[in-house]
Amino acid sequence: MYYHTLNEEMRRQFGRKVYKLALSGGMTCPNRDGTLDTRGCLFCSGAGEFAAVGPIDRQLEDARRRVAAKAKDALYIAYFQSFTNTYAPVEKLRQLFTQAMAPPEIAALSVATRPDCLGPEVLALLTELQGQKPVWVELGLQTIHPATARYIRRGYDLPVFDRAVAELKRAGITVIVHQILGLPGETPEMMAATADYIAHSGADGVKFHLLHVLRGTDLADEYAAGRFETMTMEAYIAVLGDCIRRLPPRMVIHRLTGDGDKRTLIAPLWSGDKKRVLNAIHAAFEQENLQQGSLYRENV
Repeated sequence: MYYHTLNEEMRRQFGRKVYKLALSGGMTCPNRDGTLDTRGCLFCSGAGEFAAVGPIDRQLEDARRRVAAKAKDALYIAYFQSFTNTYAPVEKLRQLFTQAMAPPEIAALSVATRPDCLGPEVLALLTELQGQKPVWVELGLQTIHPATARYIRRGYDLPVFDRAVAELKRAGITVIVHQILGLPGETPEMMAATADYIAHSGADGVKFHLLHVLRGTDLADEYAAGRFETMTMEAYIAVLGDCIRRLPPRMVIHRLTGDGDKRTLIAPLWSGDKKRVLNAIHAAFEQENLQQGSLYRENV
């Protein structure tokens, strides 16, 4: 394989296939409740990627049922995905997370959140839970460039991200960082610089996302006004390969791209055919003999 896949890493750690079960904690975000803003990030639809709500045990059961046909003898990761999943009182978080981790077939807990929503009590809880089963925390960095961060209304500065990674790693928690490729105004060199930064951040894994324009977002208004263009598939694959070459070989690639909700996707429409996109990515990597880490330098 040309890069360190999540499937490979899960088989190394747990000895079998591992599936993610997407859960909802029913939380919002400081970028939406008025603490920082009320509009959310520029690209966020406000609907969340998964709308499922209800008791955690029922959510787990429903999610397991959806993958049952292909998940025989598998383990699972309880994955709190939509919005900011540490943005609640710590006792609520304790109840949600411990319920999700309780079944024996749950191998790990994964929590997507913001770097500015990891206060001392939350870190203490995650550290405690890490002593029971592996805990992953996903941080939405997206970019290191201040102008882009302001434009997308990220709501925190880069040192906040740095502190969050350092504190999580001191607790022995696995850190996964999200990067969006194709943000308005960013050149391939700027995207490569973000990948370089992630490579040296101390993070354990990375998720790459293609910028999607979805109906109902402020980004859709920017796109309609002609203020930016989305990436072609060829341009995306080229930038993605360059970013992966800059990551250390040990870093786990959790995602090569993201596919937006086809019901609300405006652009780029080619991203709606996920199988075709992944096949094109792998064909390009094979043709180029891409090797993760070939551009990584330890002391940069």
